[in-house]
Amino acid sequence: MPRLRTAAVPTAARRAAVEALLPVHLGPGKGVRPETARELPPSLHFARGIRAGRWVFATGQLATDYARGGIADEVLRVDAPLSGRPKQQREAMRVFDQLEQVLASGGTTLAQVVRSDQYFTTWHAVNHYHSERIRRFDPLVPPTTSILMPRLLLPDADLTGEYLALTPAFGAPIEPVYPSGLHVPSTSGFAPVVRAGDFVFIAGFMAAHQPGDLGGIAPEAKVPDGHLWKGSRIKLEADYALKEKIAVALDGAGATLDTLVKAQVYLRDMSDLPAFNEVWYRWFPKVRPAVSYIPTSTPGFAIADARLEINALALTVAGTTRRRTIDGGFHTGIDGQPAAVLAGDLLLCSALLAADGDGALEGCVADPRQPYFGSTAQAQIDHIVDRAQRLCDAAGTVLENMTRLQLFVTDLSEVGAACRALARRLPGLALPLSVVEVPAPLPVPACTIMADLWVYVPCADPA
Repeated sequence: MPRLRTAAVPTAARRAAVEALLPVHLGPGKGVRPETARELPPSLHFARGIRAGRWVFATGQLATDYARGGIADEVLRVDAPLSGRPKQQREAMRVFDQLEQVLASGGTTLAQVVRSDQYFTTWHAVNHYHSERIRRFDPLVPPTTSILMPRLLLPDADLTGEYLALTPAFGAPIEPVYPSGLHVPSTSGFAPVVRAGDFVFIAGFMAAHQPGDLGGIAPEAKVPDGHLWKGSRIKLEADYALKEKIAVALDGAGATLDTLVKAQVYLRDMSDLPAFNEVWYRWFPKVRPAVSYIPTSTPGFAIADARLEINALALTVAGTTRRRTIDGGFHTGIDGQPAAVLAGDLLLCSALLAADGDGALEGCVADPRQPYFGSTAQAQIDHIVDRAQRLCDAAGTVLENMTRLQLFVTDLSEVGAACRALARRLPGLALPLSVVEVPAPLPVPACTIMADLWVYVPCADPA
């Protein structure tokens, strides 16, 4: 299949309208002094945050020392690692300290955060992070998702976070919602749902039951003990999570499945995807949200035998903000999946892959006879950027208005080539980038890079 054409040059009405917060250059070298950092060719121009109208995004938050590179010395304490607080607690403290800097530069605070998502390389880091999160977000911890992944962008990192906050310009209060019977893990302390104006933010939910999720996966979501084929485990978990968790959360906040606009579905085993989608499409027969299917470690969730977790964003039924499905003129690689949804001033993309209904696109599969003669990362990024530009053009915005770019890769060694391709396609742009290594395969097995993209649409901003 020939490569998609790049979207047309934007008109003045569609020029970039976001502000990069605390941008930095991340490049090769160790122990680089701040005053000389720009003398090295940067591999990534990174935006620690993005302000887009009434929103502030803080993506890819690691415990980084931006002056010297890598994880901060105060976190690692190489010469005395067992002295003082545990390493992962020091790491969480550094992440939150830097998050507060980003939010302040965008004119907002931790109290205005409406969504928080975290990835961990080990479950040993989770409780340390959660205790710090409760302390920092007191009294309200926003809806959240915590997922285990194999590796993060920095070798010594055990956690990274993604955050979304409102600015005072949003003009609506943040309302936590606690629907009857909708439980959250007892040690996490987060609000299961937050409503802000017409937007509803829903935490990640598994097919768990009993107060505090202490009952583990619900019996109704399991194949009976001792049986092999009395039901499908992934279908049972998907049905339970959608009926008893997501639908209940939506109803409690004045939304419905028809007003769901974006979901992330984390799967422990990507081979479960076809069976999961049988359930998903039954619950969403016509109007479907943008969705990304993301593989996790095994185990990948708070409940060790869970096979999935789903988080979501929706609009209220009674609100004035409208949604529109965006067709980019391409097949996403997954049958029945919309390419994107425009919800108010946010363009929410389904997972972007260099693939169509027949698999990976031209130039995106390594030659197995000579696999080490080149990287397919740049070709994959080219296709992903082409598709993202087409979606932006259809939605009335430009890719330079991106607010969050999550790259899920099956091999971190491809990140350098991917970043060079992004710099070539988007020269000078500070990227709100997060990179997480996930287990292969991705939803299209021949692909090794997948993007989850959010873009600001200024002409739709009601502020």
